[in-house]
Amino acid sequence: MLLKPRAYPIGLDMHQEIDLSNWRELVKDKGEVADLEKFTQHVHVNHFIPNTVLVDCTADSSVASCYHDWLRRGIHVITPNKKANSGPLDQYLKLRALQRQSYTHYFYEATVGAGLPIVSTLRGLLETGDKILRIEGIFSGTLSYIFNNFIGTRSFSDVVAEAKQAGYTEPDPRDDLSGTDVARKVIILARESGLKLELSDIPVQSLVPQPLRAIASAEEFMQQLPKFDNEMARVRQEAEDAGDVNVVCLNSQPVSILSAVCNPKVLRYVGVVDAVSEEGRVELQRYKKDHPFAQLSGSDNIIAFTTTRYKEQPLIVRGPGAGAQVTAGGIFSDILRLASYLGAPS
Repeated sequence: MLLKPRAYPIGLDMHQEIDLSNWRELVKDKGEVADLEKFTQHVHVNHFIPNTVLVDCTADSSVASCYHDWLRRGIHVITPNKKANSGPLDQYLKLRALQRQSYTHYFYEATVGAGLPIVSTLRGLLETGDKILRIEGIFSGTLSYIFNNFIGTRSFSDVVAEAKQAGYTEPDPRDDLSGTDVARKVIILARESGLKLELSDIPVQSLVPQPLRAIASAEEFMQQLPKFDNEMARVRQEAEDAGDVNVVCLNSQPVSILSAVCNPKVLRYVGVVDAVSEEGRVELQRYKKDHPFAQLSGSDNIIAFTTTRYKEQPLIVRGPGAGAQVTAGGIFSDILRLASYLGAPS
């Protein structure tokens, strides 16, 4: 299993049982500096292992670039790393072509929604003859938490600080607020749906104020963010004012009163795959409070599949979409699926 190829040594004797209670100390004391080619050769030439799988738990592009070579050598790959499936289109197409031509498996359920069955649900729809019309969802647990709590009179910067303190954001919250991670998930699902899109084809509405994008440190960003609270408060107020018009009758004459009185809308940060127009986007949207996207809590994800089969009532998958435990569950599910494909008893 690959963890952090550049952060610290990762190699341990593969024939030695690892005590998980002190694995960090073992890596520090007995590990070797990461050498992916050496590691690959070590795995590949070991004839005592009939089936080999590499589980890439990094978010590293250089590791993802090795997938094609690993699959070509007969090594199965399982990963939550989004870089390969959202990288350059030509490399992605080569990877998928090799996968189809070989008997080597490449599983990546946890790239979207962590442990939620998003990729497998999409594949199941396509493989049974359904046609994807639209995929829309809240793909970021961090941004789900932020906008679920950006209510009332709370300031945007306070909610972001709370999310950071609770461990929901990256060390630099701009990595979440930029929308790039959501765009990668949109690209993955778009390509799974048959669209040939590059990451650069996806317009992304960044939530990082323009003047703060070049600031060097996360600490300074957090200190400066309150200066832009009024702008986000204005956007929230516009959503609340965009509710339905409530109409009452006085002496049989309809009279409109404030639109915000009835069904004020809420803000949600969503990714969209529009398979009909063959495009995707990432943006801040308004939803009525009775919409499924408006009824989330905590850091949950929700994804709605609109297809020819599920046209009137979209198929919805909802649940925790981030965190170590659910991501590990998604990865382990792929490992068990691989074992089943290779003949392990069910």
